[in-house]
Amino acid sequence: MSKLSPLSRFAPKALPLALGAGVLSLATAQGAMAQEKVLRIAMTAADIPRTLGQPDQGFEGNRFTGIPMFDALTHFDLSKADAPSVLIQGLATSWAVDAKDKTKWVFKLRPGVKFHDGSDFNADAVVWNVQKVLDKDAVHFDASQVGVTASRMPTLRTARKIDNLTVELTTSEPDAFLPLNLTNLFMASPAHWQKKFEAAAGATPADKAKAAWTAFAADASGTGPFKMARFVPRERLELVANKTYWDPKRTTKVDRVVLVPMPEANARTAALLSGQVDWIEAPAPDAMPQITSRGFKIYSNAQPHVWPWQLSFAEGSPWLDKRVRHAANLCVDREGMKTMLGGMMAVPKGTVPPGHPWWGNPKFDIKYDVKAAQALMTQAGHSAAKPLKVKVQISASGSGQMQPLPMNEFVQQSLKQCFFDVEFDVIEWNTLFTNWRRGAKDPTANGAHAINVSYAAMDPFFGLVRFTSTKTFPPVSNNWGHFGNAEFDKLIADARNNFDDKARDEALAKLHARIVEEAPFVWIAHDVGPRAMSAKVKGVVQPRSWFIDLAPVSVD
Repeated sequence: MSKLSPLSRFAPKALPLALGAGVLSLATAQGAMAQEKVLRIAMTAADIPRTLGQPDQGFEGNRFTGIPMFDALTHFDLSKADAPSVLIQGLATSWAVDAKDKTKWVFKLRPGVKFHDGSDFNADAVVWNVQKVLDKDAVHFDASQVGVTASRMPTLRTARKIDNLTVELTTSEPDAFLPLNLTNLFMASPAHWQKKFEAAAGATPADKAKAAWTAFAADASGTGPFKMARFVPRERLELVANKTYWDPKRTTKVDRVVLVPMPEANARTAALLSGQVDWIEAPAPDAMPQITSRGFKIYSNAQPHVWPWQLSFAEGSPWLDKRVRHAANLCVDREGMKTMLGGMMAVPKGTVPPGHPWWGNPKFDIKYDVKAAQALMTQAGHSAAKPLKVKVQISASGSGQMQPLPMNEFVQQSLKQCFFDVEFDVIEWNTLFTNWRRGAKDPTANGAHAINVSYAAMDPFFGLVRFTSTKTFPPVSNNWGHFGNAEFDKLIADARNNFDDKARDEALAKLHARIVEEAPFVWIAHDVGPRAMSAKVKGVVQPRSWFIDLAPVSVD
């Protein structure tokens, strides 16, 4: 069994550890930045999320290299802390599905928008950006961007220019979720890439294209409120204000943002307390009293987030028995975990909470009931003398992963009382995220029966569909466990093909109820996105979202 470090790794006494080259190198830039308003952020990622248009590192990539540097046709509204983040206009000013053919959508584009290199954003740019991830015959097609993009919008097939500010998008089937999915397709500059391509060396167009994308990643051009200024892989990314950004409401308040990868919670906390950074994601739970007593502020808010074990339904999996799945969901002491995390989590009853439009009143009640769990395990043939061995692939850090080592260790101990013998396969976050798209039957699963990857539940496809459809088995999307059948496909079709909001919510409620009842997950926590920062950081809006907008943030 893999041994995890004890929870004492998060104790304040451990904070004065070496902070790593990424943070220490900040000091060398202090003088040069003295006249600037600079915001320094320590991320949970072990590397800078990719900067070539479609970020990796999960949604931390969208948060820190996607949304600041690029725009999509549609955006989530991140301007409110007291209301859900809803879909709003981005580079598209309006969109509508064709009344006669609901596989076709027409998007009207925002006029006058410029990429950072000065070229125009228009319909040609939209077509080009769709082709970069979907058209294998396009010279700029980039297979490295497909996995983090296509799995998030699996029905999109083509884009066609109607006129300079109008584009038609076509899906493989009627899909009412498409406008939400398009928040993940970031618009990179075709003109800027073309210059890199023309300057690239290579024996073939494919070689030149690969070199062009590498060059683009080091000198990116989007339309976002921040522009790339300096990029050092695995160490730092510096962004500067885009003074000509098209949306006056998102005019940046700082001159420069410095992003530093720092996967260890104690190192992030030490960096904040020592003044090396101004903002950290996911502070060490045991250090929160020290953080607040030193005058730093901790932000948190409920968000559409699930921290689960996603279960395998491959042949031979111990989770094929529903009694075992229910038992695991009944045996996790979530309130105890919440206490361990300093209150920084919400206790789940499913993918969405009761009262949500998609709740649906499932018949199985997720709660802490050890006796009921033990009875189910006894019925399934397991006991303290004959425990059920399960292997779970997890990470040591990562976007949305909260505090994965102590949390998984807590679940391991909680399940032991219900006759589970849990082993962990601990791997690097981005590798785990890649394995998530390959599935439980792939060799990269390393024999795991479950995987611990947190996910967003802010739109129906992200929260419900991609884990329960037979059409989203790997490598299409993230149905890692290969869960699904004709009943679930029908429930999904009823929701996806319904363009009336109320009727679609009713269909999604039926789907959610059946998901909870069948339990293809062990639902463990909902994140509240804690982040700690210096008192000099102002204008922070912590939305009910995985994401946050850096544009309105200022530094005194």
